[in-house]
Amino acid sequence: MDETKLSFEDAYKQLMELVKKMESGGLPLADSVAAYEQGIKLKAYCEQLLKEAELKIETLKVGE
Repeated sequence: MDETKLSFEDAYKQLMELVKKMESGGLPLADSVAAYEQGIKLKAYCEQLLKEAELKIETLKVGE
């Protein structure tokens, strides 16, 4: 999956779904590891989008 094509909302939703699956304890080990790896990517992507939004807001504030 290419998370860079997701909106923030979709990426966050997928991240929360992965967390639920992992917390349920019903995933086999290999699937848990894969979910964890995907979760790390989604988390980093969400953080990147938030930082970009913050920078944009700060830029707009300075321009006032």
